[in-house]
This record gives sequence, C-alpha cells and structure tokens, in this order.
Amino acid sequence: MLTTGLLNLGSFLLGLIAWVIPILYIKRSERYGIKQCCNSIIASFGACVASLCLQFFEINHRVETENWAALMDITGALKWVVVILASVTIMLNIFAFKICCEKETKA
Repeated sequence: MLTTGLLNLGSFLLGLIAWVIPILYIKRSERYGIKQCCNSIIASFGACVASLCLQFFEINHRVETENWAALMDITGALKWVVVILASVTIMLNIFAFKICCEKETKA
C-alpha cells in the first residue's frame, strides 16, 4: 500500500513539474536564451516520461501483488490521464519553443 501511494505521489509531482517548467519559461521568456529554452523543454519532457514510468511501475506492482480488481478500476481512467499529461506537456512545450524562436528572430 505504501509503495502504491509513493509511486502515485511521485508520478503526480513529476507531472506537475512537466507542466510548470514550460509555464515558468513562458512567463519569464525575456530573461532566457535559446539554450535555456531547449534545456527547459528537455527537462519538461524528462519529467513527463519519468511520471509515466512511475505509473508503469505502479501497474507492475499491482500485477506482482495480483491485485486484479484495482487494475480493472484504474486502467480506464489511467489511459485518459496519460493522454492528457502527454498532450498538455507537448502543447506547452511547443508554445514555449515558439515564443523562444520569436524572441531570437527579433534579436
């Protein structure tokens, strides 16, 4: 039970980090250059991938403990959470990259 809670908490926090990084960059884009933009995008996608990996580890933990009822309960919602996390992360990073490119072309 503790393992599942920690994996879910870690996944949630990494998902938030994946969204917060490009949002902070968008809000403070005038302070950063193209290198920092690329670094923030890589960090954001890294946090997103790590979040998804923790979810796979959590599913694997439930399989190892043979908790089939819990697996049946979570897989329907989890597929949509994964789609939303990945889609929003991609959109935020594209928007941040667009702002970065516009700033570089003006300079």
